Formats: sequence, C-alpha cells, structure tokens
Amino acid sequence: MSNRQITNEEIFAEIIDSIKENDYKTAISFFLNLHPNDQVEVFDLFNFEQKAEILKRIDILATAQLFSLQEDQDTLEAAESLSIERLADILDEMAPDEAADLLLDLPPDQAAEALDQMEDAEEILPLLVYPDETAGGRMTTEFVSVKEDSTAGQLINQLRLLSPDHGVPYYIFVTTPDDKLVGVAGLRELIVSHPQSKIHSIMNTEVISADAWTDQEDVARIMTQYDLSALPVVNKNHGLIGVITYDDILDVIQEEATEDIYRLANVIDAELEPDSPIREQLKGRLPWLFLNTLTALFASWVISNFETLIAQVAVLAVFQSVVAGQGGNAASQSVAMFVRAIALGKVPTGKTFPLLVKQMAVGLFQGILVGLIVGVGVTIWKGNSYLGLVIGLALVGNLILAGIVGTLAPLGLKAIGQDPAMASTVLVTAVTDSLGFFIFLTLASVFLPQLL
Repeated sequence: MSNRQITNEEIFAEIIDSIKENDYKTAISFFLNLHPNDQVEVFDLFNFEQKAEILKRIDILATAQLFSLQEDQDTLEAAESLSIERLADILDEMAPDEAADLLLDLPPDQAAEALDQMEDAEEILPLLVYPDETAGGRMTTEFVSVKEDSTAGQLINQLRLLSPDHGVPYYIFVTTPDDKLVGVAGLRELIVSHPQSKIHSIMNTEVISADAWTDQEDVARIMTQYDLSALPVVNKNHGLIGVITYDDILDVIQEEATEDIYRLANVIDAELEPDSPIREQLKGRLPWLFLNTLTALFASWVISNFETLIAQVAVLAVFQSVVAGQGGNAASQSVAMFVRAIALGKVPTGKTFPLLVKQMAVGLFQGILVGLIVGVGVTIWKGNSYLGLVIGLALVGNLILAGIVGTLAPLGLKAIGQDPAMASTVLVTAVTDSLGFFIFLTLASVFLPQLL
C-alpha cells in the first residue's frame, strides 16, 4: 500500500471535477476535510465564481476561520462577494482584531452596514479608532483581566466560566477598579496560591505595556526583547484596552521584513508578488527605475566633464566602473547592516559619530586592501605603475566615502521619522558612482603626464 500524501493540487483537481458534475456536496466535503491552512492554499486556486460558490456552501464558522488565515487582500475580495447579513455573521465569529482589520479594508458603506447588523459590534468599535500599523490597530479585546482585590479562588472560578479560547495566552492582567493596569499574573502563580490569597499579593507589578499609538515595529521589538507571548495595550490614562498576542506580532515581523527587503531592492509596493497584475508591478517598480535613470545621467554628466582627459588616456574608461562599482557595493553593505540594526533597536541614541568613524575606518582598510590588489594587478597588466596607483587611491577614497554614505543615509532617515530602508541602493549608488568617477578622474588629471 502506498503512503504517498495527496497534494493540495490533487485535492483541488478532485474538487473541480465534483463542481463540474454539480456535485457540491462532495466538493465541500473534500474542502472541509483539509487542514485550515491547506484550505487557504486550495481556496486561492479557485477563480472568483468558484470561490463565491464555495463560500455559499460552507458554514459561518468555517468561513470565519478561512478569513482569519488568508492574506488581507484575498479576504477582502472574498468578503465583497457576500451578502451583508452573512458578512455580519462571519465578522461576529472572527477574532475582534481580525474583524476590525477586515472592516477597515471594506468600502465604507459596506463596512457600516455590516457593523449595524453585527451582534458583537461593541467589541470591534474601539479597534477601528487606531491605524492598522499601531499597537491599537493590532490588539485584540479578547483577554483575561481581574481586579487587584480579587482572590485566587475567585479568578480560577472566573476562568472556568469564561473558558478562554486556546489562542489567548494565559496571562492574567490585573487592574484597579478604574481599569488601570497595575500588574500581571501567570497561571502557575495562580494555581499554587491559596484560594484566599489576594491577587495583588501574587502579581508581578513590573508589567511591560505599550501605548495604543505605538508603531507596530516598536511593538515587535518590545515583545522580542522581553520574550513575551502577549503584550498589554494601554490608553493615555494607562487603562488596559487590549492585548497583542504572539501570532499577531509574527505577522508584523514578516510584514516589516518584507517591506525592508522590497525597499532595499527599490520596490515601492510590499504587497507585490511575481504573479501580480502587470499594471501593479509597473506602478510598484517603475518609479525607482526612473530615479535610477536620472542618477545614472548625473553620473554621466560628471564623466562628460573629463572627456578631454579620457580622450588622451582611453584606458581610464576601462577602469572607472571598477572604482564606482566597488563603492556602490560597500555602501550597500553598510546600508543593509544599519537597516537591520535599526529594526532590532541595536543603534544606541547619540552614537552616530562613533559609528560613523568606525565605518570610515572599515572603508579605509577595505580600500587599502582592495586598492592594493587591484593596483598591483593593473600595474602588471598594463605595465604602468602610475595607473595602478591612481586606481588604488581612488578605491581607498571611494570606499571611505561608501562608509560615510552607508551610515548617514539610514541614520538620517531614521532621525527625520522616515523608514531607513528608503536609503536604497539606488540612492547610495548614485552618490558613490558620481563621486567615485570624480575622485578617479581627478586623480588621473593630477598624474596625467605619468599616465601618458
């Protein structure tokens, strides 16, 4: 007997065959027997009409689970095909933070109608105040809290009655009578305590929290730094209003990493995929190419100012790209390191100058080593030691420059509140190319008699 596992593509083919025979009962049975994550993968393979037919025939709970696991754009497209009544029922079954995300993505009229028909709209409304990329936009209102004057026995009885969802981490957040966050207790402390022990006697008062308007990237950094599976979110009065769970923060880390990678690669839209529509790909990629064209033309203008020199010593045209290219590579290395360090909170405040000096020193040593090798090689190849000297010195100068640009560009953007990843290779390469050409050709002008 074969133990080969059936792939999702094969399951999809079976479902399509059943749909063609109008046997939706079998098709839905195939679909619902899949693991929830596999349901998402198979569902994405259907066309718009097939998705609509599937959604009509699976129950509210299964649809809510599917929506919770899908990408935001896929969920939005599926939700727009539903009736308002069914959409409201599905939103009631979704986690409050996921329902709020979907409502914010929907057209305003459709979102308003769905809210009107929801039974648990009061859990969603507070979440709609905050932008998606803040702690308030990421938090959920599903958490366990208790007043500080309660007893351990009362809290255990409360937990039995609530039966919190398994996805809710078992942190118990402790508040004052006016809902201000004052502590946190774990299940272990609760279970081993005497039933009559007051919660304030077993709680940890050093509770770490985030303001509702904190950026999601800072939230991810806090949870990673302190190894938290849940982070309480408070308002300006330090009142507990929500909790961010570890699964939400994993999504944030993935989103931020994708955004940084795309920006470093000069792609504006972090939602682009290889199979995205051509129009969307052009919109997300073409602007940086236009900018790159302008910077390349500027570098060409720099070279044009040395046309006479190049005409006299044509061999310079062969080696100028070596100097500029190495500068661009070194600057890109620095930018990548600083973008990562800033994202992880590893760049101390007020340390810009020491970091700049260190990167200049790195550039100096890299320039000396690379310049020495290239210079000796060119001397042997072309039989002109002065040409090797010019190239070697130009590499030293341009790699020091690369260290400066690669440091100041991301740190400068961070200082003015912009994403450091915007210090993309296009911008830093434009500087190192233009100034690299200038340094190289200026040195060549100085040593022109020897080069001739």
